[in-house]
Amino acid sequence: MHSLGGKGSSLWQFNADTHITDWLASTGQAFDVITDEDLHSEGLSLLEPYRAIITSTHPEYHSLQMWDAMRAYQNQGGRLLYMGANGWYWKVAFHPELPGVMEVRRNEGGIRTWAAQPGDYYHSFTGEYGGLWRNQGRAPQQILGTGFTAQGFDISAPYQRLPDSFNARAQFIFDGVKKDELIGDFGLIGDGAAGLELDRADPALGTPPHALVLATSQGLHTDLYLVVPEELLATVPGLGGTENALVRADMVFYETPNGGAVWSSGSIAWSGSLSHNGYDNNVARITGNILKRFLDPKPLVK
Repeated sequence: MHSLGGKGSSLWQFNADTHITDWLASTGQAFDVITDEDLHSEGLSLLEPYRAIITSTHPEYHSLQMWDAMRAYQNQGGRLLYMGANGWYWKVAFHPELPGVMEVRRNEGGIRTWAAQPGDYYHSFTGEYGGLWRNQGRAPQQILGTGFTAQGFDISAPYQRLPDSFNARAQFIFDGVKKDELIGDFGLIGDGAAGLELDRADPALGTPPHALVLATSQGLHTDLYLVVPEELLATVPGLGGTENALVRADMVFYETPNGGAVWSSGSIAWSGSLSHNGYDNNVARITGNILKRFLDPKPLVK
């Protein structure tokens, strides 16, 4: 499939999420599916029975109730596998009486298909100020370790391992993966695991200081991948993937309170690489290693 402006696949949203459920089914792993509205309505009580939560490939919209529930889940020792990018991006509001109705106000920048007009920056359902969570002191890096940094609907890229991937704390993640092999130089979405929309680590935005940046796709993207507008002070040359260090997907791992942990893939395309070669590949192996450890009740301790 060819997308506008590039040669990669534009497969994403619900269709891309089936790559995750397909992989889980292929491994015989039982799972439940929780919708955004479920989480908004029921909060922490809905997450508490689960040792590990796997996100969708593109969990972009979150209400205050959803954000707080995931933070509370992490603080009590829950484990999170963030399998996408551009997550926890826009603040939304759900209608208090009409099921299935959600409101978003696209104000103050960000990647937008339309913009809210001045005077329309507050949600009519709740009165809350809308826009990017990042602009309200809750950047995605605070809860995921990574946050939206670039997008491009072109061919995808692989990851290269970084020194943090050899840290003893990350040994279980790379069990069965060679030291020098590219990660995800294959896949159903643009032939790579790092593609479409990308997240990066950034301590200035809240990536925890003890987080390990395990791998990155920096320098491996085409110039059809561009930095997101909230990172720009001015339109200048050098915003594309071959020139700008902000165009990259970072794979991040860190421990959270009470024996919990977070692992972030940094890319929407990651899950599209799971099924390659009959599920026998380093993307499926890394993801499986993490899920196995996160399901183990033994605490993850820094």
